[in-house]
Amino acid sequence: MKTLRPIIIFLCLPLVNSCVVQFVPDINEDKTLLVVEGKITDQPRTYIIKLSKSAPLGPNNYSKPLKGCKVSISDDMGQIVNLKETKDGTYITDSTKFRGVPGRQYTLYITGETALGGLHYESSPVEMKPVPPIDSIYYEKEVYSTWPELVEGCQIYLDTRDPANNCKFFRWEFSETWEFHLPFAVPHRICWITDNSDQIFIKNTSILNEARVSKYLINTITDPIDRLSVKYSILVNQYSLNEDEYNYWESLQNMSGQVGGLYDIIPFTIPSNVFCVEKPDEKVLGYFSVSAMSSKRLFIKDNFAGYSNMYNRCLDSTTSRPDTLHGINTDCWILIDNSAQVPPRLSYYTFEYGCADCRARGTNIKPYFWNDSK
Repeated sequence: MKTLRPIIIFLCLPLVNSCVVQFVPDINEDKTLLVVEGKITDQPRTYIIKLSKSAPLGPNNYSKPLKGCKVSISDDMGQIVNLKETKDGTYITDSTKFRGVPGRQYTLYITGETALGGLHYESSPVEMKPVPPIDSIYYEKEVYSTWPELVEGCQIYLDTRDPANNCKFFRWEFSETWEFHLPFAVPHRICWITDNSDQIFIKNTSILNEARVSKYLINTITDPIDRLSVKYSILVNQYSLNEDEYNYWESLQNMSGQVGGLYDIIPFTIPSNVFCVEKPDEKVLGYFSVSAMSSKRLFIKDNFAGYSNMYNRCLDSTTSRPDTLHGINTDCWILIDNSAQVPPRLSYYTFEYGCADCRARGTNIKPYFWNDSK
C-alpha cells in the first residue's frame, strides 16, 4: 500500500486541476455595508471621519466613498459639533471649535436621506480616558549578522506608567523620519524620508497592580540601509483605550497575524461600536475611536557597524566619459562634482535619476522638528 499511495495521488492530480472553479463563500450578505473610520483625541487639531460603502463580498470587493451624509459628534454635556464634508466620504471638524476632553463621553451620529436611505447610525457613547505621558523612548544596538562582516541595527523601546491607574489599556503608533545623503555633491544631495507604522501596538495592564509598561518594543531596524546612516528620528503617539476598543484592536491584531498584514484584512467578523438605529442587527464595519494622546520623540545619531550604503551602486553607474554609457543620447543625468577644490571640475553622467537627485526618494525640505544639534 505504501508503494501504491503516491501513484494514486499522482493519478488524481489531473482530476483535481480540471475541476478548479472560483469559490465565493455564502455568508448571506448581498448588501453593501457601512464602513466607518475615525478618531478624536484631546489634541488641538482637525479630526477626520471617513465613510464608505463596501461592496458585497465577492470577486470584485471594494469600498466606495459615501458622500452627502450629515455627520455630528456630541458629548455628555450636551455639546454638539457638526462635521463638514471636504471631499467625497471625508468629514472634518473645525479645529478652532472642537477638541476632545478626557473624562467626557462622545457619540458619533450619521444620517443621510439619499446616501443611507433615511437610516440613522450612531456609535455607543465612548469615554475619553486620560493618558499619561511617555516616560522614555530609548534604543539598544543589536547584532543581526556576523558574516561576512558584523552588521548592527537597533531595537527601540518605550517605558510608560499611570500612577493614578486611570489608563489601563494602551495603543501606540509611530512615525519615523531619517536624513540621507547622496555620494555626489549635487544641488539636491540631502533629503529626508518619513514613514508611518502599519502595525498594531497595544498593551493591557488591567491584570497588573499598577498601570506600568516597561521596555515595550515599538520598532526594530534590522537592515539599516540608510535609516541609520546620518540621523534618524521616531515620534511615538500613545493613546488611551477603554476595554471595548482594546478588544477591537486585539481582534484586529489577531486577524492580521493570520492573514499576513494589517491592510490585507477584511474585518467582517470584528464587531464595530457603530450600529443602525432602525436595524440594530445590520452589520457595520470599522470603529469610532475616542482616545487621549501623548507624544514623545527620539533622535538617533550613532555609528552602526556594517552599514551598507544603498547608493554605492551610483559609483558603478556613473562616469566622466559619457561615450562609455550605452544610449547616452536617449537618457542621461548629469552630476556636477562640487567637491573638487581646484580646476578642472569634472562633469559626471549617470542613467539613474536617484543618483543625481535625492528627491527621487524623499524631500529636500527639512522637517520643522529637525534639530541639527542632536
